[in-house]
Amino acid sequence: MSQQKEFFDFINEGYQTKGDFIALGAAMLGEETITDALVKVPLKTLNRHGLIAGATGTGKTKTLQVLAENLSEKGVPVLLMDIKGDLSGLAQPSPGHAKIDERHAKIGFPFTAKKFPIEVLTISEQDGTRMRATVSEFGPVLLSRILDLSETQSGIVAIIFKYCDDNKLPLLDIKDFKKVLHYVTNEGKEEIQAEYGRISSSSTGAILRKIVEIEQQGGDLFFGEKSFEVEDLTRVDENGNGIISVLRLTDIQDKPKLFSTFMLQLLAEVYETFPEQGDSGRPELIIFIDEAHLVFEEASKALLNQIESIVKLIRSKGIGLYFVTQNPKDVPEDILAQLGLKIQHALRAFTAKDRKAIKLAAENYPDSAYYDTKEVLTQLGIGEAFISVLNEKGIPTPLARTMLRAPMSRMDVLTDKELKQVIENSRLFYKYNENLDRESAYELLNSKIEKVNLAEAKAIEKAKEAAEKERIAKEKEKERIREEKASRTYSRRRSTRQSPIVKVLTSATFIRAAFGILKKVLK
Repeated sequence: MSQQKEFFDFINEGYQTKGDFIALGAAMLGEETITDALVKVPLKTLNRHGLIAGATGTGKTKTLQVLAENLSEKGVPVLLMDIKGDLSGLAQPSPGHAKIDERHAKIGFPFTAKKFPIEVLTISEQDGTRMRATVSEFGPVLLSRILDLSETQSGIVAIIFKYCDDNKLPLLDIKDFKKVLHYVTNEGKEEIQAEYGRISSSSTGAILRKIVEIEQQGGDLFFGEKSFEVEDLTRVDENGNGIISVLRLTDIQDKPKLFSTFMLQLLAEVYETFPEQGDSGRPELIIFIDEAHLVFEEASKALLNQIESIVKLIRSKGIGLYFVTQNPKDVPEDILAQLGLKIQHALRAFTAKDRKAIKLAAENYPDSAYYDTKEVLTQLGIGEAFISVLNEKGIPTPLARTMLRAPMSRMDVLTDKELKQVIENSRLFYKYNENLDRESAYELLNSKIEKVNLAEAKAIEKAKEAAEKERIAKEKEKERIREEKASRTYSRRRSTRQSPIVKVLTSATFIRAAFGILKKVLK
């Protein structure tokens, strides 16, 4: 038996599947493609997560596109993180090319051009259906982990959520949370302390700084209403094709905090919302996270633990997570160990650090009698990759150097006109892009503070009026007393002063004269 025939049988036996599957391409022996030695992924194992890795320009995005297309054809909805901005072409068929036909002739099946139903989403200022979440939906634990808060600061966040729940103060957006933070350390300090305990202003200041950091990265656009319902990611079109939701993130690379915040909230919401289904015959939703290092590079230990827990548990909800990055080492080891499908494009060995990375990458794949994995990793051509998947029994398949099939849709972006048409035809766009700003914690606390301030102002005004009345009364009393004193003084002065007539009549001379006259008359 020739080595080629032996290899053909080895691959077909290793990738044999009885259920539905996606064919990624044909296996290669050396530089030669073995026609019809198909490398297949069982549909039922696609919720076991995966990795697409490789240096820039080696074809990672096209591999992601191929997977998304085939999943859509199978009726499986997909969510793509389009950070480089080159995935919107899924909405238009490939124009075709002679090289594509040549590639497919080597693989063993003809090429078909096709377009796919897409939904354009955004969490920033770009055009598209807006994805939002409220602060309340995060909850105190998840929000604290995202902000990387200390135990004391996390306790304060828990108190804030409890206070808002007890007082029916909806926490919808960042301005709501900032307002409550300000309130509990200022106007409402005594109220909070009496009911929930003392809150340190230095701790609330530290929390506020973390909130401002997310706000500056565009969090004010992401936090708010109307909240995106994750069930809308699992739609199929009238032809039974899974809808591919393309989340535009071309302006988010310099905002890793916002990106990781969004990703963690999304995964947590999906996990909480979707029902348990175990290992069914097909996944409910596949999520591709391009430039995955953005999720992990600034994540705290608590945040990484949260992501790891979700990755472990979310597959039971029928959700598959696929991380797309340049090197497997960009993904934490504990998460890397959970990934069933691994597609490794070429790595470049320009430096000693690169060679070390290649050695580590090779150790992520099964040993093969047909390949020197470390060597071949640097020799893979564009559109070629090492692939290992889980078979229907959950066992890793043989490592296969694979010539990958070409995308059926356009390998380029939509024009502005095409993109506008996709957005305008979206039912979700009109559902989620209405600007809502209903009464929430910010307005309610402002109203409460305004009422308190108004009551205080009225009390102060009444106090001033009372004081003025008292002053006037005192002045009147003083005036009365002054007048009374003046009257008494005047009376006394009058009583001690005699008129000239009285003085004459009461003088001794007059009395003697009068007495003399009287004696004469009596005689």
